Amino acid sequence: MKSSNSITQRQGLFWLLAIVLILAGVGLRSPWPADEPRFAQIAMEMVHSGQWFFPLRGGELYPDKPPLFMWATALFYFLSGNINWAFLIPNALFSLLSLYLVKDLASRLWDERIGLRAAALLLFTLQFTLQAKTAQIDAMVCGFITLGCYGLMRHLLLGPDWRWYTLGGFFMGLGVITKGVGFLPLLMLIPYVIARWRQPQQNEIRGSWQWALAPIAMLVGIGLWLIPMIWLTSAGDDPALHAYRDNILLKQTAKRYADSWHHIKPFWYYLVSVVPAFWLPMSAMLPWLAPKWWQALKAQDRRILLPLGWIILLLVFFSLSPGKRGVYILPALPMLALISAPYLSAICKRRGFIWLLQGIIAVISVLLLVLAVLGVMDSHLLTKALAEYHARPWGAIFLLAVGGLSCVTLWRRRVLTSWPVFVSLIWLVYSLWLCPLLEQDRTPKNLFTSMQQQVPEDAELLLTEVKEQFLLFSPYVTSHMGAHTPMEKQVYLAWQWLNHHPKGYMLVDENNAALFGKCLETDDKLDLGFAHRQHWLLLHTPKPRCVAPVSPSPIYTRPYQPNF
Repeated sequence: MKSSNSITQRQGLFWLLAIVLILAGVGLRSPWPADEPRFAQIAMEMVHSGQWFFPLRGGELYPDKPPLFMWATALFYFLSGNINWAFLIPNALFSLLSLYLVKDLASRLWDERIGLRAAALLLFTLQFTLQAKTAQIDAMVCGFITLGCYGLMRHLLLGPDWRWYTLGGFFMGLGVITKGVGFLPLLMLIPYVIARWRQPQQNEIRGSWQWALAPIAMLVGIGLWLIPMIWLTSAGDDPALHAYRDNILLKQTAKRYADSWHHIKPFWYYLVSVVPAFWLPMSAMLPWLAPKWWQALKAQDRRILLPLGWIILLLVFFSLSPGKRGVYILPALPMLALISAPYLSAICKRRGFIWLLQGIIAVISVLLLVLAVLGVMDSHLLTKALAEYHARPWGAIFLLAVGGLSCVTLWRRRVLTSWPVFVSLIWLVYSLWLCPLLEQDRTPKNLFTSMQQQVPEDAELLLTEVKEQFLLFSPYVTSHMGAHTPMEKQVYLAWQWLNHHPKGYMLVDENNAALFGKCLETDDKLDLGFAHRQHWLLLHTPKPRCVAPVSPSPIYTRPYQPNF
């Protein structure tokens, strides 16, 4: 009874800490690039325009992603009326859900202690909590993929349970309409079939047509959005809706995977550039985990075989695509925590692992200390590198450095304490100190403050490129020339627009200003300063003549003003 009460108390403290770490800082910062301003702008536009089904970015259809994540953000914006409160909530809730699923599944497969360790490993893995505190799509799709894996494993390892098997498939479908890779849990059937073929067991799950339930349920989940989307886009003759349908069904799925046009990385990118740093501390455990897993595989322990095989297949799947981003492999972390937790206690007693993890904390802390000292001393090298930034976060960095060195000193042999304390300090300082401090540099607030001091309140703004952070923060009626309009064509469109908008101003970065000199007076410009690593100017005087292109392109307008 005493042991049971102790576990209950530890679980209560863990969930309190998880909620604090993940929700700390909500409302203290605005959406930051990359991706966050885009999804926040689309969500706000859904609420203000009343057009929820087809995502709009500044009035233009946005076909790059299915709408489920943007619907969730729009819902919280509708309820709160403040995008700074709303945009981080969906990922925070789905990350807490992922923690619960891992804890519950590990508890069922092993015991409550292992369940708590699995959830703690996941919470204190750097990439997981970073994405939980970020408003990109990946933490939500990770939650749906974890739900899919949970449903399959409840059936394959703890079943038969056809209900959970079917529910897992349905959640995969919701994952697909969040971001196309939601089907990935189905890959777990491959190691299951191999294990069943190599060593059949007397209590194997029987069934025939029932195995189709998960794929069918997945199609049902996808169909909740896909069927009405195809019907609505095909019912009329709107070429923009046809282009939206073709883009999101073809270009943003199979073509994006097989023939990516950006984020091109080598095959080994994840193993070299993502896993070692962003999967800490579990990446540091791998030399000791590998022999444990090998023993489990030889013993035909499917609790290890199925998740491990799935993780390997997931890494291979994303590595085969030429386009790679570190966040793509985030869904592997919950299953990695699940199969690492049973060996955590033993590994944390190994001297080599203790020295390795404590050494990592010490190295990070020393580097932060050197950075803080150089910053306080106004080092010429550092000052030059940070010339475009206003924030000087040396106090926060110094606190992290001292905190890290203190963890190593106070808990030299207790990495189960030193790493969680250090990582908790990182996220609290980041959320409550660094984020508010970096707000001016990660947003165009200063740029628009400068603009408001130089142009009238009733001015109109034209963007040369679709910079969602400018759409989001602009206090003016703002127009843009489309996401895919060539820059050469935008020159003529800007000339036409300024001729029809006497109170109009065009925002352009210094590097592209000369290109617009063909049609606009670049000498008559207003300097707005630096934002997002570029120097920005306002042009507002068209030249007397400029030959317009034969085929005009639409200009999209965001008529309302954001509400922060």
